[in-house]
Amino acid sequence: MLELMLCSLLTILPDYLYRRYAQGKRIGREITLYSVWFELRWGITACLMLTVALITIIFYNHPSSSNVAAYFRTVPIVPETIGRVAEIYVGVSDNVEQGEPIFRLDDSSQKAAVETARRRISETDAAIVVARTDVAIADGQITQAEEALQQALDELRTKSELNTRNADVVTRRELERLQRVVDGREGALNAALATREGATLRLETLLPAQKASAEAALSEAEVQLGKTVIRAGVSGRVEQFALRVGDLVNPLMRPAGVLIPAGAGRERLIAGFGQIEAQIMRPGMLAEATCLSQPFAIIPMVVTSVQDYIAAGQFRASEQLLDMQAVTPGTITVFLEPLYEGGLDAVPPGSSCVANAYSSNHDRLASGEVGGLHAVYLHIVDTVALVHALLLRIQALILPIQTLVFGGGH
Repeated sequence: MLELMLCSLLTILPDYLYRRYAQGKRIGREITLYSVWFELRWGITACLMLTVALITIIFYNHPSSSNVAAYFRTVPIVPETIGRVAEIYVGVSDNVEQGEPIFRLDDSSQKAAVETARRRISETDAAIVVARTDVAIADGQITQAEEALQQALDELRTKSELNTRNADVVTRRELERLQRVVDGREGALNAALATREGATLRLETLLPAQKASAEAALSEAEVQLGKTVIRAGVSGRVEQFALRVGDLVNPLMRPAGVLIPAGAGRERLIAGFGQIEAQIMRPGMLAEATCLSQPFAIIPMVVTSVQDYIAAGQFRASEQLLDMQAVTPGTITVFLEPLYEGGLDAVPPGSSCVANAYSSNHDRLASGEVGGLHAVYLHIVDTVALVHALLLRIQALILPIQTLVFGGGH
């Protein structure tokens, strides 16, 4: 309507003034309700053509979108294990800091596992003490075997010398018996040495390894016990937290609730512009937005990113072929950030908004690269952005009326 009124000032109004004052035709005489089209046909036709051209120029070069929202990502509150809720530390709606506990699961089995692991460590420590005693016993057995072997060697040496001097004093059978005794004593010494080596290996290698395994099992049990207390991964706010003591929580099927990170949805707006504007949308374009949750306010924005892919064109491999007729046209996803710090602080995350983006040809005109009719066209394009900005402000003014009166208060 605004474009039609502006175009009529340049077409219908001059045509009427010409008919009225140049040709002398008067309203109610020559210009009647029935003769309006014939008398003002050139102005009406030019007005309609100019209106269509103006609307096309405005909406193509200065895109508008009502598919704008302050989207935000929520963090699900889920434990790493299945369990029944034993204690809750926050309310239905509450602020939490990073690392602060939210609720606790029943931890009786985890505590039992921790106690079992501690007992195994104590058992290993007792086994180490016993192993030290076994090493000491083995040392005594080695000493005893060495003394017995030395005694047998001395006796064999003495009898051998006597046999050398006089063969009749010591029989050969006696020497063989003494040699067998020496061999047996050597075997006993080797056995004692092997026993000591086994006790030493058990003390210095096996039992420390068992203790390390027990300590690792204790650490694992303590980790599992720590997982029964679910803490906030980030600082934020818990909303609609209806979990109660006795509820069964499953990390795959039954999350406990959601955590909204602090500042979520207050950094940027995400807008969906028409595909026909893909050649116009560029990072760095200035934009404006007005939100339903903050009427009468125009928020200066800037385009920071334009997504290279249209979400409507994605598909997943399945047993069915893709029917292109079923694919609806998608939008160009554009990310808008406030031009000034804190611009979205008063906008609740999740708000629905309307946004305009404005093309600017000032740099091209200032560089002198374009001239003639092209330069005039670019001046017109930059000028008509004022019309779109005015439309956004009118929309911001009538938005509460449209919502509360004509929308039934919703």
